[in-house]
Amino acid sequence: MAAATSERLIPAEKLPELLELIEGADSVELKLTVPTGDRRAQAQSLGVDPLDSQVRQVYFFDTPDLALYENGLVMRARRVQRKGGDSVVKLRPVVPAELPDDLRDSPNFGIEVDAMPGGFVCSGSLKRAIDSKDIWRAALGERPLRKLFSKEQRALYDAHAPEGLAIDDLSILGPVFVLKLRFSPEGYDRKLVAELWLYPDNSMVLELSTKCLPHEAFDVATQTRVFLAEKGVDLGAEQETKTKKALEFFAAAAAAE
Repeated sequence: MAAATSERLIPAEKLPELLELIEGADSVELKLTVPTGDRRAQAQSLGVDPLDSQVRQVYFFDTPDLALYENGLVMRARRVQRKGGDSVVKLRPVVPAELPDDLRDSPNFGIEVDAMPGGFVCSGSLKRAIDSKDIWRAALGERPLRKLFSKEQRALYDAHAPEGLAIDDLSILGPVFVLKLRFSPEGYDRKLVAELWLYPDNSMVLELSTKCLPHEAFDVATQTRVFLAEKGVDLGAEQETKTKKALEFFAAAAAAE
């Protein structure tokens, strides 16, 4: 999670790029994938109660050969237990200084740098709140996929999707079931988020994260790394990207069908 502060984890030649991206971002999210075999011990050391977690369903939309993902575009919808849902059109990677002003000025658009051991990426997300039932209906084929996205989102999609590929032509990839928990562990003065992504093949990804303002990133990364190390969290574990794993799993299933 402290990737942004360590030359051992981020090559020295990459640090100027990271600093430039952070300067142009709205927020920074520090992430760490934790081995799922350690999840019980880690929950105990961090004081996490699994019953406090919130159930979510995450759907992605792409082609079986992941044409959108390969072009730096991610389409997603999310249903949240006891709450509404949302849809997102995400550009990744982006360089903040190269984005058009009208997009940057949209109240629905945000730029975030994700930093993890071994790497970082900057993304821009255009979001829309939506009723969870509408997402469910679209997943059942009772509602066109394009209806999940606003006019603003569809315009962004059209500007970056491969020519001739309409939203309604995309495959539904998912859902992934997610357990998400926000908590404030003793001895740490910030909130942590734990997400357990459960894939249909019974594999899992457990991620710990915390968000901060860009100017706080280096201090928060150092503080968080020290805290997690003291709690016995493995900071050197192999890192997995939740979205990439989900897309590759469901795209392979869609291609087989």
